Amino acid sequence: MATSSTKNNSEEKLGIKRSFPIFIIVLIDLLGLTVIIPLMPLYAAKFQADAFAIGLLGATYPIFQFIGAPLFRRISDRYGRKPVLIISQLGTFIGFLVLGFANTLWVLFLARLIDGISGANLSTAQAAISDSTTAKTRTQGLGLIGAAFGIGLILGPIIAFVALSLSNNNYSIPAFVAAGFSAISILLSWFWFHETLPADKRGKGTQTPPSTLVAMLQALRRPATGLLLILIFT
Repeated sequence: MATSSTKNNSEEKLGIKRSFPIFIIVLIDLLGLTVIIPLMPLYAAKFQADAFAIGLLGATYPIFQFIGAPLFRRISDRYGRKPVLIISQLGTFIGFLVLGFANTLWVLFLARLIDGISGANLSTAQAAISDSTTAKTRTQGLGLIGAAFGIGLILGPIIAFVALSLSNNNYSIPAFVAAGFSAISILLSWFWFHETLPADKRGKGTQTPPSTLVAMLQALRRPATGLLLILIFT
């Protein structure tokens, strides 16, 4: 009886040894992202961008992430989480470097396009959390990802402000700082992150998941999730 109780308790506790590296990787990824986001309108204005161009620049990353993330997620289901995570992080790293060296407005757009189309870091990390948890601990694991989001959203803009202050408002410096965080994240993924999807479970799904647009339309038809998505969008 005692053995059975101990087993049940262990199944209800989150495996920190497997989940903590994912938490740290997501946190560092988010620090890089949130260093950049608050500065993009100011960076674009430096190149005499008007309000429409600034809005379009802000939309470039999520639009291309909308296209790229589901594709990389399917590839990760077939070939594993680790290679897709590293490839995605490399795309983010390149995007930040391009951003740092930008000398015209179109290069800013190119940087955000590269980062967006390869932006499957977070969705792949969430998949890795799902692999590493059970039905009873999945909420805890996703809560850990949420905590990384919260910390990143708080610290990222502070780091951006400090970088700008120390560089006399040189917008390239925060981009290079973000690239530094991305490089750290790549190293952690390469040396610390262990594959969470075993080879014998890859590509075993009996059905191909719907495309992003189809999945979103299906979600909108559900009263609770549909209303929530509409509220978030507005």
